[in-house]
Amino acid sequence: MNAIPEKSSFVIEIEQEVLATLLLGVDFRRVSGRLEAHHFLEPIHGEIFSAIQTAYERMNSTKPNVVIKLIPENVKDQYQTATGEGLASYISRLAVSAVYGGAALENTAKRVVEQWAKAQIAKEAALLLDAANDPATNPVELVKSFGMASDDILSEVRRGPRRKSQISIMDAASNAFAAAKEAHERGTGLTGITWGLTDVNHSTGGIHKRDLTLIGGRPSMGKTTVGLSTCLKVAQAGHGVGFISLEMDADKLAARAVTDLAYDMGIKVPYQDLITGRVTHQDLVALENAARQIENLPLLIEEQSGLSMTDIRIKLESMMQKMEEGGTPLELLMIDHLGLIRASNRYSGNRTNEIAEMTAALKSMAREYGIAVVLLSQLNRGLEGQADKRPQLSSLRDSGAIEQDADTIIFLYREAYYLQREKGLSPEKEDERINRLADCQNKLEFVIAKQRNGPVTSIDLFIDVACSAVRNAARF
Repeated sequence: MNAIPEKSSFVIEIEQEVLATLLLGVDFRRVSGRLEAHHFLEPIHGEIFSAIQTAYERMNSTKPNVVIKLIPENVKDQYQTATGEGLASYISRLAVSAVYGGAALENTAKRVVEQWAKAQIAKEAALLLDAANDPATNPVELVKSFGMASDDILSEVRRGPRRKSQISIMDAASNAFAAAKEAHERGTGLTGITWGLTDVNHSTGGIHKRDLTLIGGRPSMGKTTVGLSTCLKVAQAGHGVGFISLEMDADKLAARAVTDLAYDMGIKVPYQDLITGRVTHQDLVALENAARQIENLPLLIEEQSGLSMTDIRIKLESMMQKMEEGGTPLELLMIDHLGLIRASNRYSGNRTNEIAEMTAALKSMAREYGIAVVLLSQLNRGLEGQADKRPQLSSLRDSGAIEQDADTIIFLYREAYYLQREKGLSPEKEDERINRLADCQNKLEFVIAKQRNGPVTSIDLFIDVACSAVRNAARF
């Protein structure tokens, strides 16, 4: 039943070591997040692993006599025919053949996955070579196909914890007290990273590391404005920040950043005017002076579009390395936005599962790297048909997994956007609309719809969308 090519570098003993260790009764949970049956290149090993998993889940036991009963009879017969040995005998021999035992289980499981990955790469490369030799094939499609296959392989290799995951309750409590004392000594009361907005900090305790925060809104509600303005404030506070923009190029983001920073200097120039060159010489000089504030900020922008989750992880690691070299560790990753992340092949066509895979991966990245991840996201179009267009958790697009995976969910709402677009009103209603618009022109509702660290609430902020500036409402 061995389906391994003769020229493969496959080492069967690696797979046998993992199975043998599990059959000894070592806790199956130690490999459950990393290893799956399809990672075993020897088919019968995949069958045995599946039976071990089932035995653990059903009976909390991985003993050989339990495992053998869970393997289908046709599989046993096929093995007997192919090898002349009963499968029960093979499993019994496996159970006493472990060399390294439980101490090396995670490392050996990793080697099983790496071995599988090499075989997959070789298979995909062979398919690519055959297709490349066909004059009718499109090279762009070939590269895309191979890239997606590579993403899937890489995501499996990278799966699993990279940090210590078990900690005593006393150590965890000590960490919590240390964070609280540090916040007290700083005089900020923040156990997380500052939003740069007083009321938001008070309600959330800051942006927390190892958490996934989602900021959602319909188009033109100010998602990118809030996201970039937050990144600037975080970087100004001395924290390293990475901004992955899947929609807007870095030059346009920089123009927004400059007009945001200039706002506090009394220079109110719409960023669109800066982008299109419709600025006076005086304003341009003033903006250039404001831009000097961003010269040494620890803020990196990645502007490549169409990134997959694997690409994002690679970009993050590159950013983290650059930040470390610069002396300011990266602590916050902002991604704009969820709808533009390229899905893997695994759930192709099933948007619900695609989104679930992405949010789970982002949550895992936050915990794995010990950083805060903030994800911007569009909300359902159906929101536009409601009388009250304020978002709710049900407005999240495509998947309930977003609500499940995100530690904090924030919605942005600007009534002024809708008032500006109302037409055909009676004279009385038009006067009411104009008065109401004047009152809320610069109002942004920052709605905390879910958070694990505090209450749900709504906070009024000041926003100048044209200048990409978000501030505390009390200042204005």
